Amino acid sequence: MTITLQILWLLLLALPIACIAWTVTHEEVFREPREFCVNRSKIGKTILQRKFFYLFTCEYCFSHYVTLAFLILTDFHLLLSDWRGYIIAGFALVWIANVYMSLFAFIRQDIKKEKTEIALMEEKIEDKK
Repeated sequence: MTITLQILWLLLLALPIACIAWTVTHEEVFREPREFCVNRSKIGKTILQRKFFYLFTCEYCFSHYVTLAFLILTDFHLLLSDWRGYIIAGFALVWIANVYMSLFAFIRQDIKKEKTEIALMEEKIEDKK
């Protein structure tokens, strides 16, 4: 694979990784299992148990495991064609996926702020009537 194609794969493969990691760790559809994991990560009897359940509450931590699954599924490697290429690809995918998630969080926060400001302006208009 050429370096250009590898970079394209890197940028595109990070999208579903980010999507899965964000959905599991933030969205309403996984709220109940996430709350269970948050609880178990705080009250687990052993450090191993607490850390295991924490993995499902942190998008950065969880993205490592999603990335590992995608590396196995796609056989993607970066720069080198041996095992070192898989390690480089893994960390690069995690980094790009987390950049995507940070941008998504920033955009979501901005949209929420705008909706709140609009609601406040509408409320003021209603109060004047």
